[in-house]
Amino acid sequence: MANAASGMAVNDECKLKFRELKKRNHRFIVFKIDEKIQQVTVEKVGDPQDSYDDFTNSMPPNECRYAVYDFDFTTHENCQKSKIFFIAWSPDVSRVRSKMVYASSKDRFKRELDGIQFELQATDPSEMSLDIVKSRAV
Repeated sequence: MANAASGMAVNDECKLKFRELKKRNHRFIVFKIDEKIQQVTVEKVGDPQDSYDDFTNSMPPNECRYAVYDFDFTTHENCQKSKIFFIAWSPDVSRVRSKMVYASSKDRFKRELDGIQFELQATDPSEMSLDIVKSRAV
């Protein structure tokens, strides 16, 4: 099982949408592993004006996902910056097999997305709150 999981292919659309996110065309992307075809696919793309709440609300409450979020913030020196977060969403209530597949495929998938600056692991919404993202970015 571990070999099948770690051999998860990455759909080309994932890389394409991530490049578009880096050009500020999207606020976030939610990725899903399609176990039938053994591939990571794009599930949802957020518009540039979408809020952090729009992003967190697009995460299913009982299924694992990967996501990237382009976080805009102002530094202490009053400079506008942006950082790309990778979030491994693995709710406690999701299936054990699903958690294992997502965990074993994460590093390979992350390597396909060049430009990620921070990673968060979250098992419930409080672990990826806006306050946590802000504290990691600044």
